Formats: sequence, C-alpha cells, structure tokens
Amino acid sequence: MLDLSYQLYSARNSPPLGDHLRSLAKLGYTQVEGYGGLYAGADLAALRRELDSLGLTMPTAHIGLAQLEDVAAAAKICATLGIKVIYCPAPPADQRSGGDAEWKAFGAKLAKLVDSYARHGVGFGWHNHDFEFKATASGAMPLDLILGGSPSLQWEADVAWIKIAGQDPLRWIEKFADRLTAVHVKDVAPAGEAKDEDGWADVGHGTLNWAALMKTLTTKTKCKYFVMEHDNPSDPRRFAERSLKSLRAMGY
Repeated sequence: MLDLSYQLYSARNSPPLGDHLRSLAKLGYTQVEGYGGLYAGADLAALRRELDSLGLTMPTAHIGLAQLEDVAAAAKICATLGIKVIYCPAPPADQRSGGDAEWKAFGAKLAKLVDSYARHGVGFGWHNHDFEFKATASGAMPLDLILGGSPSLQWEADVAWIKIAGQDPLRWIEKFADRLTAVHVKDVAPAGEAKDEDGWADVGHGTLNWAALMKTLTTKTKCKYFVMEHDNPSDPRRFAERSLKSLRAMGY
C-alpha cells in the first residue's frame, strides 16, 4: 500500500487543525502536505512535535512565490517541519496571462529557486492549475515554457485542473513523466452537481478515471507523493475518509 498524503488546505475552513491531524492519522494517512497560510505566526516546532506524535510526516509543502524569495526563511520552515520538496502553487493572479517571453522568464525565475533550495537540500517544483493549459498567441502551452526553465524543476500534477482546462491528464502525465514527483489526487463532480463544493468531488466519486490515472502514475512516472485534495469540501473528514477508501479499494 502507498503512503498517502492529505493537503491541509482542504481543511482550512474547519479548524482546529489538531482535530484534523488526529482524524487523518486514525483513518490511516501517514503524510500531510502544508500550504502557505499554515506557516504564518504558527509555532512550527510544536506542529512538528504533534505530527511526530501521530506518526505523520510533512514531506511536501506549497509555499507562495513571495514567501519563497526569502530562501533562508523558507528553508528554515522546511528544516523544522521535515519538508523535502516545495511546490510553488501559482504566480500572482495578475501574472497568469502572459505571452511566451513572460512565461519563459517566469520559468527562468523558478530555475534560480531550484538552485537556491538545492543548496539547502530541498527539492523544488511547480504545481499547476488550469491557466498553464491555455495556449499563448503562438500556440505554446505555458506549462511547457515553465518547465523548460530547468531540467531540475519538478512537477506536482493537479490532474483535476488539467481536466477542467479541457486537456487529457494522461497525455501530460506521460509527457513529463520524468519530472512528475507528486500528484494531487482530486476529482471533479458531474456537471451541475456539488455546487455547494465548487464542483469538486471526493476521489472516486467524480468523473475522473482514477484507476487508469493511478496505474500510469505508479508505473510510468517518478511520482512519490500522492496527495488527496478538495478545494472546498463541506465536510473535510468525509472527503478524507471516502477518498482514502477509494484508493485502497483500487489496491493503493
């Protein structure tokens, strides 16, 4: 069975965090993934002790671009929490519609961060949404231009956002199989359903073929981290439990 992770962003609207961590450990999760709002003002040493006491680790995390530019501070967060790989989740909202030159420059900026974090023993990658799959005026895809910045830039694939963008997730997974080190295990509800949850679904209860996706991810890529995520669950515990059961039923 795989060690499965849970993106704590999924539970951001249902505090306290400690209750979710205990629930996740009881359900059988062994990993969690951090997100930007988790670190500010938090007692990270205490959080690490709590994770350790529950048998949970935080091998991956999302950290926003502005926070990442303070490399020493972000590296300290990683050291305290045991984070092995950072995935930058998105550029600022006003920087998501550039042309080829802008996206190439952004990829070059990320390449510098790859080198900076490597000096601290931390891997670095990109986490996609849907805008990376909206072609520029030249017909290029931003994801190609971003990952073109450095062969060492890793990728955490959010396959649900790829599907939302009208693309075939399997095609992109296979294209960047050697760069894909983590995935958001996430599902999309049938059209018109789950409006109170922004159209997302518990994994295995939506429209994505997770059996086929997991087979490809586990046999054809370098994916090591499988992170359950739901952007707006009405019940984070229900999402965590049903999604875990879905993957376990598939043999993962």
